[in-house]
Amino acid sequence: MSGGKALAACLAAVVLAGMAALAPSFADAGALRLCAEILLAICMAQMWNLLAGYTGLFSLGHQLFVGVGAYTLFEASQRLSLPPYWALPLAGLAGAAAAALMAPALFRLREAHFSIGLWVFSEIVYLVVSKTKALGSTSGRALDLSNVADPESFQSVAFWLACAIGIGALVGVYALMRSRLGLALMTVRDNELAARSVGVDVWRVRFPAFVASGFGCALAGAAYYMGAMFVSPDSAFDVNWVVMMMFATLIGGVGTIEGPVIGVLIWFALRELLATWLGLPGGWYLIGMGAVAMVVSVLAPRGLWGTLQARWGWRGLSVRRVPPTSAAMPSGELQPPRAVRSVAEGSSPN
Repeated sequence: MSGGKALAACLAAVVLAGMAALAPSFADAGALRLCAEILLAICMAQMWNLLAGYTGLFSLGHQLFVGVGAYTLFEASQRLSLPPYWALPLAGLAGAAAAALMAPALFRLREAHFSIGLWVFSEIVYLVVSKTKALGSTSGRALDLSNVADPESFQSVAFWLACAIGIGALVGVYALMRSRLGLALMTVRDNELAARSVGVDVWRVRFPAFVASGFGCALAGAAYYMGAMFVSPDSAFDVNWVVMMMFATLIGGVGTIEGPVIGVLIWFALRELLATWLGLPGGWYLIGMGAVAMVVSVLAPRGLWGTLQARWGWRGLSVRRVPPTSAAMPSGELQPPRAVRSVAEGSSPN
């Protein structure tokens, strides 16, 4: 990134941070809640995109991490007598642990089998939670706020945490994909056999991405239900969570940083237009969403941001690498990029 772009990015970050800090003083509770939902949805969509767009693993079960994160926060807050926001890291770690435990079984599966396997795990956890009386069974449970020192500022703190999680997801995914691990991930996504042929350990590359995806979704899910102050199995493990992640990523542009952000904004704009302003019932609301998805898929197969990139040459937060020219290679021999070779060899590029 050039010096001018870096300065502009820093100034934009300062302005956005100032707006977020002052928002609770001039925005009403409804607006704060909507903004928090959008920011947390951006985090979830980025985590789904990390897996599908950059790792090549299509998920139908990411609602598992949302539910695990939410219930971990509620349980930790009550059992450990912690303020809910201090239990957020534990919720993220629970999502990461769930991903790590499932990885040995799921990574033996490919394509649709992986997607269905993760969805099956999600349904199993949903059934266990819904039948556990200590977790509230199907009735759900309310958040214990007895450990919150200032209940009146709780929603403001929840909003600020949503800002940190949403922005942190953007920065984290971008930084990861600009690293040598990110390059190896895209190599495995594009051609797993070719990646293996140059010595890339597919398991060692995919595992941290899967764990990070589970961590981010669990953290966002915990923050969402912390703001709602109530959780139930039907809501936390709802398949509509992964539908939203898929819609946002595919509409905006899979395998891009900006795509999920654009897709989430479109999702919420349509939700407010169809469900809130026009008052359409749930069935028509979903039909409208599906119609938009079909139109965009036909007219812009790469997603909206991918189409704009192809048409106008916009780079944005691009993570593409420029391959070395053949003149730079000794004796005309084709060599894998240095970052990929360093991943295989376990060394760091300069």
